[in-house]
Amino acid sequence: MLEESGLEYVVRPMALDKMEQKESWYLQLNPNGRIPCIVDDQGPKKDRVTLFESGAILMYLAEKSGQFLPVDPAARLECLKWLFFASGHVTHTGLALMWQVRQRDKLQPHPSLKLWQTENARVYGVLEHGLKGRDYLSFDYSIADIATWPWIYRHKIVGINLDKFPNIKSWFYRIGDRPAVQRGMQIPPRDDEF
Repeated sequence: MLEESGLEYVVRPMALDKMEQKESWYLQLNPNGRIPCIVDDQGPKKDRVTLFESGAILMYLAEKSGQFLPVDPAARLECLKWLFFASGHVTHTGLALMWQVRQRDKLQPHPSLKLWQTENARVYGVLEHGLKGRDYLSFDYSIADIATWPWIYRHKIVGINLDKFPNIKSWFYRIGDRPAVQRGMQIPPRDDEF
């Protein structure tokens, strides 16, 4: 979103493997102890704003930049519907499934893997239906797409074949071709491909 919007930013990498997100300094910013979290010293009325939760961050940045969140009431509601679906279902299911896959790959217990695979396939089905006849989840590229895309990016890791979801597949590559998405996916640098 920051690459798309053109807003200036500085990334503060977190050492998640060292549980830095649970240190007291970070818990003062984000009591949930998760990423992401943003601090904007130039918030409304030039006040400092601290936000956590991806959906809230995306809404804030969209309103601050005046981009990727429609003003028209019907289009805005359509965008928010899919943003909240991404926040409540795509993210939750993707995270749970990723955890189970990692446990399996470490040869550790993963008793809920089938349950989360089934739920993830259901979520993909909802997205597939929502993208029927559309290029984007809302009427145009929006924060709903920005929230959803990184979880679909992990489709190979969790064993999803996008050929079974042609609407998602074309949407996925359409968004992946965006220069800002390509730049953003290299922060921090990575060597995996979609």
